[in-house]
Amino acid sequence: MEENNNQQRHQARQQRLKEKVDARIAAAQDERGLLIVITGDGKGKSTSGFGTVARAVGHDLTAGVAQFIKGTWECGERALLQKAGVEFHVMATGFTWETQNREQDQQAAQSIWQEAKRMLASEQYDVVLLDELTYMVAYHYLDIDEVLSALTHRPLKQHVIITGRGCHRSILEIADTVSEIKNVKHAFDHGIKAQKGIDW
Repeated sequence: MEENNNQQRHQARQQRLKEKVDARIAAAQDERGLLIVITGDGKGKSTSGFGTVARAVGHDLTAGVAQFIKGTWECGERALLQKAGVEFHVMATGFTWETQNREQDQQAAQSIWQEAKRMLASEQYDVVLLDELTYMVAYHYLDIDEVLSALTHRPLKQHVIITGRGCHRSILEIADTVSEIKNVKHAFDHGIKAQKGIDW
């Protein structure tokens, strides 16, 4: 008897939950491209962005990637996704503390940004990943107003994913979805080196 009552209460709770979820789904009828920001000081921002690109490609969407900051080392995501037809443009200068050349970094950032702007202006791309773009804005390698203009004037159905720490508040304000990844613990802080297939 008690077990039966517990089951009925559980079923009633789940039914109320279902009704709330169904109502939210019914109310969400706007269909347009999303601006997604993945920021924070935790590991996994680029990985999340690439995961979304992989999902999009799995649904036969066309994707393009502009990678800022990244170095010349092998990139597992690029190796996989280029085979699936994803277009890549990579800054390939490495981290700014490695190059130590502001002018060179600015030129490299501008070169990749031109490709990013082209993709953002084209209806050919369903999804555009701007990996580590936040740093380029923070370092003033890219003009924030120009970035905002490209984002707001892109094709209506185009989805854009931006990754990187310290995202500019103006980008956060126009974003549809913002996720912040928090750093709780990181292997590198304990002397464990970055590992192929896991960290890069």
